Amino acid sequence: MTKYIYAFEEGNAGMRDLLGGKGANLCEMTGLGFSVPPGFVISTEACNQYVKEGAMPEGLMEQVMEAMNKLEEKAGKKFGDINNPLLVSVRSGAKFSMPGMMDTILNLGLNEKSLSGMIRQSSNERFGYDSFRRFIQMFSDIVLRIGKDKFEERIQRKKEEKSVNLDTELTVDDLKDLVEEFKNIVRENTGELFPEAPKEQLERAIRAVFESWNNPRAIVYRRASNISDDLGTGVSIQMMVYGNMGDDSATGVAFTRNPSNGDNNIFGEYLINAQGEDVVAGTRTPKPISELQDDNREIYQELVELMSTLEKHYKDMQDIEFTMEKGKLYMLQTRNGKRTAQAGLKIAVNMVEEALITEEAAILRIDPAQLDQLLHPRLDPDVEVNVLAKGLPASPGAATGKVTFDADLAEELGKKGEKVILVRWETTPDDIHGIIPSQGVLTAHGGMTSHAAVVARGMGKPCVTGCEKIRIDISNKIFKVDEVYVKEGDIISIDGGSGRVMLGEIKLIPPTVNKELQKVLEWTDRFKRLGVRANADTDVDAKKAREFGAKGIGLCRTEHMFFGEDRLPIMQDMILADSSTERDNALAKLLPVQKSDFEKIFRVMEELPVTIRLLDPPLHEFLPDLLDLKLEIEEMKRGNAKEEEIIKKENLAEKVRLMSEANPMLGLRGCRLGLTFPSIYEMQVRAIAEAATNVTREGIKPDVEIMIPLVSTYNELKVLRIITEKVLKNVTKETGVEIEYKIGTMIELPRAAVTADEIVEYADFFSFGTNDLTQTTYGFSRDDAEGKFLPKYLEEKILPENPFEVLDVGGVGKLVETACNLGRKVKPDIKLGICGEHGGEPKSIEFCHNIGLTYISCSPFRVPVARLAAAQAVLKKV
Repeated sequence: MTKYIYAFEEGNAGMRDLLGGKGANLCEMTGLGFSVPPGFVISTEACNQYVKEGAMPEGLMEQVMEAMNKLEEKAGKKFGDINNPLLVSVRSGAKFSMPGMMDTILNLGLNEKSLSGMIRQSSNERFGYDSFRRFIQMFSDIVLRIGKDKFEERIQRKKEEKSVNLDTELTVDDLKDLVEEFKNIVRENTGELFPEAPKEQLERAIRAVFESWNNPRAIVYRRASNISDDLGTGVSIQMMVYGNMGDDSATGVAFTRNPSNGDNNIFGEYLINAQGEDVVAGTRTPKPISELQDDNREIYQELVELMSTLEKHYKDMQDIEFTMEKGKLYMLQTRNGKRTAQAGLKIAVNMVEEALITEEAAILRIDPAQLDQLLHPRLDPDVEVNVLAKGLPASPGAATGKVTFDADLAEELGKKGEKVILVRWETTPDDIHGIIPSQGVLTAHGGMTSHAAVVARGMGKPCVTGCEKIRIDISNKIFKVDEVYVKEGDIISIDGGSGRVMLGEIKLIPPTVNKELQKVLEWTDRFKRLGVRANADTDVDAKKAREFGAKGIGLCRTEHMFFGEDRLPIMQDMILADSSTERDNALAKLLPVQKSDFEKIFRVMEELPVTIRLLDPPLHEFLPDLLDLKLEIEEMKRGNAKEEEIIKKENLAEKVRLMSEANPMLGLRGCRLGLTFPSIYEMQVRAIAEAATNVTREGIKPDVEIMIPLVSTYNELKVLRIITEKVLKNVTKETGVEIEYKIGTMIELPRAAVTADEIVEYADFFSFGTNDLTQTTYGFSRDDAEGKFLPKYLEEKILPENPFEVLDVGGVGKLVETACNLGRKVKPDIKLGICGEHGGEPKSIEFCHNIGLTYISCSPFRVPVARLAAAQAVLKKV
């Protein structure tokens, strides 16, 4: 028969998978000789079996009752006895800490008979009835599924009736009345009497704790914390000790260090004459732990010493629960404490300086996702918020500002110094000028790798996308959520870390880049093997990337350089040109502005590599929307517009119509555009070459890498390499300045990946564009997928994770690895990088390390996260 039960003496901290974190640590503290009330743990295997079968595992209750018999011997009490009753707590505890997500029942074993024994034993009638009313309330809530509010209402009514404020001010007669009222609530809601048999109580409580593994809040927490659903929870059954036996008893929660700021001092709260849930439930205002010195100095000193011992043993900040019963201290729990990102960094650095842990251990324990919080403004957690709606958390950080629906207005207001939130159905590259001055971006459509999300992340701006609950009425300049109307100019706040959209201005906490962060990042650079670059399209982005430690630019998207009032009209003239002469004239105007942009970037990056991707998106993205043009024409016809103006606008609409494609993302874009209109790429290459020449004359030696996008066959790259090198040689001939360069390609199509051994003949490097590679591998349009069916896929576990957030190692990853292996067979030293959004995601970075990529590239604000994750990937293998 499977062994499901482990006495505290049988386990240890290394058995977290089997016993859960709480159970394993109770066993460990017992082994250390701490004063831990005796008990046993039901394994996570039993929980998983129960969840699978929907019934108690065979033989489990027999093992439980056998363990209860042994517990009775240790406690010197009998379960449910009328004279000397043993009461127990039943607590959940999964491998990973999930505070408040699952359920606990205290004082189990109480009934009318054992209550009389408890009162005689304690000589405290009030204590007995206080414990009984607590047990009925908790059991009814968790096991019988009667809402706790029904009981809280009766307690509140009793306090009002007696003109008292605290539960502790109720008399024994008041508590007797409440016990009877609570039993009546049970009878009214279930049609049955409250269960009196202790064994029945215990079995039903165990079932309820198993079932709490899949309660809604636990599922949501696991999803948010990336905890597997198949771990199950352990169940700790432990002899009760009582903090509610009078003024010489107490209960509390304490941390060995401050979890908010990381200061090395004890942090916590306690309550005299209370049980554990009173502290966490907030039914009474607890005292700071420092005041325990005044109430009981000896217990305080003992607690301080025990906490110090625990921290040194576990080599991490501990979160403990304790009870003092009639002047004796008992330890009920220890676990690694949850902490803010700022506190996590400070604690890690301080523990290294204290020689408690190594630099390697410090790096491994810092959560990359938490680190990301430090690099963006965030909402003040102490401020109450009015949540309107929730979308996709597309770019971390928080922002507050006036609603504006128009990118031009956002730009105008931004120049005046006003804070705005750009609200759009979805953004396009045309909106870039409005995104730049905005505090944040909110879209009703689009996914977490949509244009709005990618641009916002690159700029370090918070963004919420796919918020389909908002209904935008552009003509009336409002959006609606249910019955709430928000006008242009009204102030809202968004949280790009949670996807929340809130009414009104909310206080923000600015990003914190402190000495601890700098120290940790210095350590990471000693261990990581992956290079870390940034995706940057401007000198401002490049400066920010270098501030955060990027060692180059892995992706400079040249299309972002064609927007703006001084450039977009020229770009549109080039696209709509009727002849090659007209096109060349427009390109000649774009050449100096593009060259100037490259010069600025080269100056910032100096000798570091800069990978410049030639024009990639379809040309229609630079043109007005066809529907908007048609509406404009209709308005012109109804108005007083001149005939020639209408004809000119109609000709423009016709050209836009002719250029439209059924699926533009798989149409005339990338290298296909360069082959169809080679003069576009020739202009860009000349701009790169002349910019590199100019900064070389200034004493800077730029490391130039020119990347051809969307190659699917080696012939595309072969032809474009010839064209590119011809331009480069011509510039060298004209200037007399030789520049070093590499020409490579972006692998973002499955065919390119599986024919990489052919393509590599004409490539000096590969850079994997995993955003498009994911789309083309799955056949997903990412905006449509994330906005429509992908949430259901994730909810029903058809997919384990969003493949646009976390690299799909089993599919897309195989293509990346295949391309790497094929490329290395021909050119063993070829440079291999990744520049999709996955380049800043820790799990994806670990995969990149494992397959031996040369570098990863991500948005500037994710560079510190990438550096940390790259170091962790190395240390996990040690």
